[in-house]
Amino acid sequence: QVPLVESGGGLVQAGGSLRLSCAASERTFRFNMGWFRQAPGKQREFVAAISWSGGSTYYADSVKGRFAISRDNAKNTMYLQMNGLKPEDTAAYYCARDPRVGAPPSPSQMPYDYWGQGTQVTVSS
Repeated sequence: QVPLVESGGGLVQAGGSLRLSCAASERTFRFNMGWFRQAPGKQREFVAAISWSGGSTYYADSVKGRFAISRDNAKNTMYLQMNGLKPEDTAAYYCARDPRVGAPPSPSQMPYDYWGQGTQVTVSS
């Protein structure tokens, strides 16, 4: 059973919007979660993170004000609402779980142990 499954990617014009989803089992989901992305030829980078309760969020400067991370713990699903998309947002987007208890949402990849398979977002100019 795959612990995390992303969906919602696609092709969109610059300025458009997409909403990504990350579905998990209940046991996998009761932790801080994060979104990362990797563009071709580039290293994977942090996008956003959210605490297990949803009360604390953290964003990369490049997406602040355009993207919004949220979660529905009743549905074991995390979301990334992406507005004002730019061609430089083109990448494979991954959700991941941070298993640390009591820690704030992390922009570092180090603590994340489970990763999804990724969903492709392509923004045309």
